[in-house]
Amino acid sequence: MDGTKIKNMEEFAALSGISRPTISKYFNDPDSVRPKTRERIEEALERYDYRPNIFAINQNRKMTKNIGIVVPYLADPFFGEIARNIEQRCIDAGYRPTLFSSHGERDLEIDILDSLRSLKPAGVLLAPLGRASDRSKIEDFCNEVPTVLFDSNIDGVGEAFVGSDNFSFVSQSVDYLMDSGEPPVFFEMRNPANPNANKRRAAYIQKMESMGQTPHVLKIEGEGWAFEEIGRQGAFEVLDGKALPSDTILCSNDRLAIGFLAACYERGIRVGRAEGCAMRVASHDDHPFSKFTCPALTTVAHDYDSVAGHSVETLFSLIENGGKFRARTETLYPARFILRASA
Repeated sequence: MDGTKIKNMEEFAALSGISRPTISKYFNDPDSVRPKTRERIEEALERYDYRPNIFAINQNRKMTKNIGIVVPYLADPFFGEIARNIEQRCIDAGYRPTLFSSHGERDLEIDILDSLRSLKPAGVLLAPLGRASDRSKIEDFCNEVPTVLFDSNIDGVGEAFVGSDNFSFVSQSVDYLMDSGEPPVFFEMRNPANPNANKRRAAYIQKMESMGQTPHVLKIEGEGWAFEEIGRQGAFEVLDGKALPSDTILCSNDRLAIGFLAACYERGIRVGRAEGCAMRVASHDDHPFSKFTCPALTTVAHDYDSVAGHSVETLFSLIENGGKFRARTETLYPARFILRASA
């Protein structure tokens, strides 16, 4: 034994050099991991004299291996991709994930949480609707079931949140657009469905003012999650009304930008950074379809793997700690700029 005092499974994973999901999978069923990996874990257990707090692991899940995953709109490939990533990580750790979509509806989100209670899950990974959510209902659920929020934060609710740094998104896009052409105009919904949009608008205003520029925010009408059509109709309004103070448009998210590109095509406006183009369009998210638009969309990408991986790791730690942390944690991952043909 090396004498190091280990408090929890997360510290054991860091010291042993073995991933947290693999260790969790071993404690659920030692035969479920490969023999060489099992041998490494058992050698580390002997070396550090570590045994997990099985009571803390099981007291909230009541011996089930169920994990709930809730997203606001599964028809959106962004949520499909991150849910797939999370689901696979849970399976690899020996859990049984169940995926739910609230389809942008508050009442359905509440019904899903009620259904999850009956499954007695070990824990839940929840991407809430945000502005449309019933805060009190989600807060009550988080107090009853170990829950980690991801993608969309509700300040002060739950034990942890994992998501992307919206200032990082906007800072990178504005820097590039300012360096390469006219100052960008921010294009968004008047009543955005996702609270990340509000953070991006605030970041745009802050960034533009810090550069001595006047921010211009174009708010378009539209409710719900049909962002492409909302973006298309909103683009028609600003293009036909000649309401653009710049030839550079920065959309709040890629799905709005896809609609904007469609409107430009229908109006015969050439978009891109090549000679002869009349407008530049950029956005945020690196939606799975953004590389296939015409022209391909310049955007800023989520770190899908880190957000998914840390969300799962945080949930496992929360389960191990009996469903409570000493203090609420928030983890934000920086974005990555992707230059394509649209700007």
